[in-house]
Amino acid sequence: QVHVVESGGGLVQAGGSLRLSCAASGRTFSSYHTGWSRQAPGKEREFVAAITSSGSRTYYADSVKGRFTISRDNAKNTVYLQMNSLKPEDTAVYYCSTGQRSTTEYDYWGQGTQVTVSS
Repeated sequence: QVHVVESGGGLVQAGGSLRLSCAASGRTFSSYHTGWSRQAPGKEREFVAAITSSGSRTYYADSVKGRFTISRDNAKNTVYLQMNSLKPEDTAVYYCSTGQRSTTEYDYWGQGTQVTVSS
């Protein structure tokens, strides 16, 4: 069992930056692929970014490519999402998820952290 907790959300002006953190329990987190998704009010949850267990590969949605960076520190059991040049349309609840199968199939999810970008 892996427990996932997101943090780092908040209110920021357009053009600003935030760094989200995803802390996971468990001594085998280094074998887990991890991803970020988001859900805006009235919309379906959408993929944002993902990273392989080793950190050797990363994947991004077109809408965030060039602005967001996903990274991980397996020694700290933490995955990060650095978000730069934020736009009002990035406003959403951001969720971290993790699993051992692939970067598109996850078994454990956090409760989410709210990101609000004001114009």
